[in-house]
Amino acid sequence: MDKMDHINIQQVLEQTVQETVSEAEKGEVASYIPELARQDKRRLGISVCLKDGTLLSAGDAHLPFTLQSISKIFSLMVALCEHGERYVFERVGKEPTGDPFNSIIKLETIKPHKPLNPMINAGAIAVAGMIPGATVEKRLEKIMRLLRKMTGNPELRVNYDVYQSEKQTADRNRALAYFLKESKILSGDVEETLDLYFRHCSIEVTTVEVARLAAILAADGYDIVSGEQLLPREVARICKTFMVTCGMYNASGEFAIDVGIPAKSGVAGGIMASVPQRMGLGVFGPALDEKGNSVAGVKLLQRLSDMWDLSIF
Repeated sequence: MDKMDHINIQQVLEQTVQETVSEAEKGEVASYIPELARQDKRRLGISVCLKDGTLLSAGDAHLPFTLQSISKIFSLMVALCEHGERYVFERVGKEPTGDPFNSIIKLETIKPHKPLNPMINAGAIAVAGMIPGATVEKRLEKIMRLLRKMTGNPELRVNYDVYQSEKQTADRNRALAYFLKESKILSGDVEETLDLYFRHCSIEVTTVEVARLAAILAADGYDIVSGEQLLPREVARICKTFMVTCGMYNASGEFAIDVGIPAKSGVAGGIMASVPQRMGLGVFGPALDEKGNSVAGVKLLQRLSDMWDLSIF
């Protein structure tokens, strides 16, 4: 795109954020994690990373937030690269659930008792159990190394206030993890695996980093800036498919119809969205709907998808 295209995109981003930010009043921040409850629900920001590497931002794009469930995509990448598809999908399924992200219902009622997909909490905890390493720190470093390389930001870190807040209020996730252990889906020390899970959910980013991550997924794992293939094309394909079918919790079908692009949300208010071979988008809006997705963030992406014809369908 030429310079004028970039100017037009910047203007559209700024105008659309201004028109959409009031949608945040319809949602609430995630109060069940005390540190997330401190967020200002009126915030809204977006970054776009174009296929030539150009980054454009508007609104509260500079504000840090934690990846939360967006990180599930990257722990899955590490598990797939370490073990391969067969190993991973013997322990975690590939199907949407239709239930909330922290539900235990299907885990208990289906046989074998393995999580239906890696994007729900039970599935992501099972995936965390597949990340090898002698300590939690060494296991986390595998995820951090990938994220730092993909974002180009060597300073990425865990927000330890959020991490501790999650760890202290995680009774449901502990129940899921011990059920997985009893069902022989999870091996090793349960508390160590949970600790890894809480830490990777608490990695701090801005919409700029999220847009870069999304752009590399959009390019099938290829980084236009460094010229490297950062992850196998097949791994990128699998992750984008999960983003379409399971990425927006139990609103994934509605999002696919209304917006039509692969996306993954997190309860801190982030959304990572990839438009294949065109762009990556990172959104932050901490006011959530009842299914755990950013109210204003979803509306912002819907408006941009309509204007720019982003839908892959």
